[in-house]
Amino acid sequence: MTERTVLVTGGTGGLGGAVTAAFLDAGWRVVVPRREAGTDDGPVRVVADLLTAEGAARAVEAATAEPAAPLRAVVNLVGGYAAGGLVHETPVDDFEQMLRLNLRPTYLVTHAALPHLMASGDGAVVCVSARAAVSPFPGASGYATGKAAVRAFAETVAVEYRQRGVRCNTVLPSVIDTPANRAAQPDADHGRWVPPAEIAEVIRFLASPESAPTSGASIPVYGRA
Repeated sequence: MTERTVLVTGGTGGLGGAVTAAFLDAGWRVVVPRREAGTDDGPVRVVADLLTAEGAARAVEAATAEPAAPLRAVVNLVGGYAAGGLVHETPVDDFEQMLRLNLRPTYLVTHAALPHLMASGDGAVVCVSARAAVSPFPGASGYATGKAAVRAFAETVAVEYRQRGVRCNTVLPSVIDTPANRAAQPDADHGRWVPPAEIAEVIRFLASPESAPTSGASIPVYGRA
């Protein structure tokens, strides 16, 4: 019988599919929010807009609906990327959109899940930031700032909740080898990118009891670059 539930936001994307599979293979009950209805084998799907407090609450409600498999972990994958110009060429609305897409769902879902994770006594939150948070590149000021904010938020959660039985860590991937990224950069050296399955195993470890002593860490996952 399954004993643990993990809520994986962004679980329908290229990285999300690998993360979902890693947890299912390890015997977890996996809940994946999505914006539209659909059916899949394996994870529990729930329609929820994670940019709203109501949607985040609905996702957490689904993740806590099985008493035999209490919520033990939240994985915040959902986010967005858009290339642009330099800072002086970037409209403030575009800049703020990157903050909204990357930080708001992470905050809302974590906010809704924390009481349940505290009640469990051994809860874990894993946030996915990006290498750009610590090593920005030109033309992505909003994205780099948003991912840096995700990292700072995760470190704050780690400090505030470690004594309440909840750990929080961050993963910093470089370019992820997904079909969407390959289509966007067909001439890039894809062999230097990091496969989703490798990131997924790091995330699963950070959400699992094996990593219980670890909180407040930022883990680089840069592939073979």
